[in-house]
Amino acid sequence: MKKRTVILMMVCLLTQMGHAEGDTLRLNLDDCILMARQRSVEATVALGELKSAYWAWRSYKADLLPEVSLSASVPTYNKRYSTYQREDGTHSYVRNDYMELDGSLHISQKIGLTGGTLSMESSLDWLRQMSGVTSGSKNQFMSMPIALTLSQPLFGVNTVKWDKRIEPLRYREAKASFLTATEQVAMRAINLFFDLLLANENVNIAEQNLQNAEKLYEVAKAKREMGSISQNDVLQMRLQMLNAQSALTNVESHRKARMFELKSFLDVEEDIVPIVPDNIPEVTLIYDNVLNHALENNAFATTMRRRQLQADESVAFAKGNLRSVTLYAQVGYTGTASRMNDAYRDLLSKEVVQVGVSLPLLDWGKRRGQVKVAESNREIVRNQIRQQSQEFRQDLFVLTEQFNHQRQQLRIAEEADTIARSRYHTNVETFKIGTISTLELSDAQTAKDVARQNRISQLFNYWYYYYQIRSITLWDFENNRNIDVDFEKLIK
Repeated sequence: MKKRTVILMMVCLLTQMGHAEGDTLRLNLDDCILMARQRSVEATVALGELKSAYWAWRSYKADLLPEVSLSASVPTYNKRYSTYQREDGTHSYVRNDYMELDGSLHISQKIGLTGGTLSMESSLDWLRQMSGVTSGSKNQFMSMPIALTLSQPLFGVNTVKWDKRIEPLRYREAKASFLTATEQVAMRAINLFFDLLLANENVNIAEQNLQNAEKLYEVAKAKREMGSISQNDVLQMRLQMLNAQSALTNVESHRKARMFELKSFLDVEEDIVPIVPDNIPEVTLIYDNVLNHALENNAFATTMRRRQLQADESVAFAKGNLRSVTLYAQVGYTGTASRMNDAYRDLLSKEVVQVGVSLPLLDWGKRRGQVKVAESNREIVRNQIRQQSQEFRQDLFVLTEQFNHQRQQLRIAEEADTIARSRYHTNVETFKIGTISTLELSDAQTAKDVARQNRISQLFNYWYYYYQIRSITLWDFENNRNIDVDFEKLIK
């Protein structure tokens, strides 16, 4: 069923993207990101980490609920000799020959308010004496219909209370980390997509340059025959043609490498033809707004709170270790008889109250030192959190400014690309009529190539900055909403 669903999804996806003739897949940026989130190894790893965190969360929640267990033993036969001391102090051997069977039902519940454990138990034991019984029944039953037990540490650390504060943060941190990982998968897809796009553009540039170099070399030879240019200019044009051939070979090899990398990342077999993105989000970011979303949604803020709580917990444990007092109390009823029904009649009360105390009399300051270490570590964590928080805010401010300025950079790059291409074509025509040198023509060609490459690079920077900010804030600025998924459905 899952395989069929995946196939249907891919059919729909490929229908939206469309195929060129042959084994070629025309891919725009949005579809590339979608495929990466569904099929890349990085996305699979992120989902696996989320599932691990989810089941750890479920285990913690289950640990807060009553736990019911049943224990029993199959009939056990025991025949052996053991020592017995008489009243006069002498010893002799006594043979034990019996069969026994026991079973118990146990229910326990952690107490969140105090950190103790309350349990209830009901049990029944059966014993049959196989030899040595001269009168009466060989069977003996001992029942404990109910017994309530409280185990409560006093003056210690309430681990249940601390877990209730830390574990929700841990799971929230895992969910935020998963969403960030999916956005980072998108960033990886953008990087590979534009690498291939730029490689394709470089191949197109190299092919065009080679065609122009071949034509200009023919023109140069004709002009040399007419005596309008020198032999040095002809050789220069031939050298440019050879360089163009070499450049084309190099960029074709580079494109194959980038093609293989993107195909492996998306797990596809077809050759990919990336389509240049023609639309960009009309978004202007305000730093305070970006920071608020980051502090609310990013795993970083949750991690900082969790680390602070864990440092506080360590101090509490160290202080609680200075002394140990545990209260153990049990109340219940028990009965014995030779018949099972009679074992539940004329029950006798059963009470146990025990207080255990452990106080160090002389430890040479070891426990006090552990408290000081924990307090020092807590102070270190606080300073680290403050420093990392400052760096986080600063990096986010710089990134926001870079994104806001990138639209202007992209507009400049597009205009420069248009001007450089127009200038080059003009220079080509001018060279044909012999009014500019080969050096000027070469300079115009280089400027054209650089301007085209810079345009692709600036377009990449825009999209990369945009998804980088999305990965930090977990906020979709284009649609003005949180980036979120149905985690329960996703895990199942």
